[in-house]
Amino acid sequence: MDKLNILWTTDNKDTFFHMLSMYTINSLSKGWWDQINIIIWGASAKLVGNDSQIQTEILEMINKGITIEACKDCCDYFHVSDKLTQMGINVRYMGAPLTEYIKNNEHLITL
Repeated sequence: MDKLNILWTTDNKDTFFHMLSMYTINSLSKGWWDQINIIIWGASAKLVGNDSQIQTEILEMINKGITIEACKDCCDYFHVSDKLTQMGINVRYMGAPLTEYIKNNEHLITL
């Protein structure tokens, strides 16, 4: 299986809409990747938790089969853990899973 992990740390909405969302949705629909996993970390957690436009797009991505997980420490810091969990995002401590992805030589890009 060809899997891509995307570590998303920026709170820039333009980057989200004009790169992250666009690329991931097109990647699945065009078969560029079999599986895409987005990791929300840092400022992106605050953006997702507080922006309804971003939330709507995230839900569309999940409905299309993109998996999304988020750093629990970051979500707790920005007080958005419950919101992201309610959206269907797997909120958990991400240090060990990210390290495992890297050690397993999984594809990873960062934003």
